[in-house]
Amino acid sequence: MSYEVIVERDARKALARLPSAAYERTMWEVNSLAEDPRPRQSRSLKGRSGRRLRVGDYRVIYEVDDDLQEVYVAEVWHRQRDYR
Repeated sequence: MSYEVIVERDARKALARLPSAAYERTMWEVNSLAEDPRPRQSRSLKGRSGRRLRVGDYRVIYEVDDDLQEVYVAEVWHRQRDYR
């Protein structure tokens, strides 16, 4: 049972700005969400829908739609930024 991973425009732009090593590691983690959309290291967000995945110093914010079997990657940012 594989999910389709959809990276939204803002997340694609943020990924493009990452250093190459961080980009490759983050993309590997994002693509692995197709097989396991709720990995053990991900957490549910408090106060809003979605999940957070920690990839080194970066955070990937995404939502899972089980009915359509899709994962929507909404945001990627450095860990020093706050969650708004």
